[in-house]
Amino acid sequence: MSAAGVLFDVDGTLVDTTYLHTVAWWAALRQCGHDVPMARIHRGIGMGSDKILDHLLGEDRDRSGDGALSTAHGALYSVYWERLRPLPGAADLLRAVAARGLTVVLASSANPTELAVLRRVLDADDVITAATSAGDVDESKPAPDIVQVALERSGLDADRAVFVGDTGWDVASAARAGLPCAAVTCGGWHDDELREAGAVAVYESPAALLDDLAGSPIGSLPRS
Repeated sequence: MSAAGVLFDVDGTLVDTTYLHTVAWWAALRQCGHDVPMARIHRGIGMGSDKILDHLLGEDRDRSGDGALSTAHGALYSVYWERLRPLPGAADLLRAVAARGLTVVLASSANPTELAVLRRVLDADDVITAATSAGDVDESKPAPDIVQVALERSGLDADRAVFVGDTGWDVASAARAGLPCAAVTCGGWHDDELREAGAVAVYESPAALLDDLAGSPIGSLPRS
């Protein structure tokens, strides 16, 4: 019988980055002549750069400036790297999941450099079995690619795994890959929005999920 495990989104789920990404995209768009309200940008956070620009600027736009926009976002966001902090209970949650005999996987669509920064912030590499980044797939969330690669890389089957994320894009990505998603609201999506998107359970933070771990969807996974 295959192992059971939990796949975690990272940005906004385990590390407090959502609004920093929002500000960085807002400034990058302004630099390139696009005035997009921050509230609209926030709703796209969780998608990769291959999807968020379509979401914000439309699919029929001139794409010649996409590279400059992504580069500007990355440069602006990198200013915050040294100040990033894990969300409450993040590392403890990962360790508690591992202590149950479950495989811990990071299913992130951050680029490889950013993912390395996020892993340093989490400081829980001792319990992380595998991780993905944007460089591993052709399409980011809400496509299922990141989740599917994370499953393959960790040797997990979808019917013995749970995804944990913070946006409707995470919920959709997990569903398309055949996984239930337990969501957290610390990325700025509301409880009812996440449930409407299909989340099977919603918590305020990693700490709140940890407090209810046995009663959560993670608690239903078979322990090794």
